Amino acid sequence: MTANWSGEELSKIAGADELEVSPRREDGSLRGATPIWVVRDGDELYVRSYRGDAGVWYRTAQGSHRGRIAAGGVTKDVTFVEETDSARNDRIDDAYRTKYGRYPSQYVDPMVAPAARSATLRLEPSAA
Repeated sequence: MTANWSGEELSKIAGADELEVSPRREDGSLRGATPIWVVRDGDELYVRSYRGDAGVWYRTAQGSHRGRIAAGGVTKDVTFVEETDSARNDRIDDAYRTKYGRYPSQYVDPMVAPAARSATLRLEPSAA
């Protein structure tokens, strides 16, 4: 059974400028936290690797599909789920442009480029 985000968790995490992601290694230990951008689409939260599949944190997340995030005063164990739906990724692109549009394009453009789109992960809270 998949757990859902509470409305408060969604608001706090999506409202944070950055999220700290710590994927679990295959031995179960947490990798050091990496600050990344996070966006919301409906009742779901998404992250992308700025470097696509070359991102170390992303490769670790792909290996275990488990980890921990911290943002907006919320710390939660999560499952990482690859997002491949093109229409959903279009909305995630828009969410990145809207939320982070105040930053120079040199930071935003790579987040909506094909490499980052292919490294899109939905964050699902782990069931207790």
